[in-house]
Amino acid sequence: MRRIKFEKGEQRKFLDLIIEKLNAPSLRGLLQFGFDVPYSTLKNYYNESRSLPEDFFKDLCDVAKVDKGDLRFEFVESNLGQVRGGQIGKRRKV
Repeated sequence: MRRIKFEKGEQRKFLDLIIEKLNAPSLRGLLQFGFDVPYSTLKNYYNESRSLPEDFFKDLCDVAKVDKGDLRFEFVESNLGQVRGGQIGKRRKV
């Protein structure tokens, strides 16, 4: 499963756009549209602590009728953090 990577600050703007398009009162208001995502995970997406999964991103765009072509993002593999952590955690052989 791939994830969506936005530039810094753009993921929050994207979620704000979705909230505005759906006339949701807040971030928690998105849950009334049937998304099966815990509120704490939504907050992590909003704070940009976690990147959005591709399927959740597509669902948000479909429900809010947002054209993906207007957005600037890239796809990254879901194990990117594990790869980076492995590179950082390697010990030097002496």
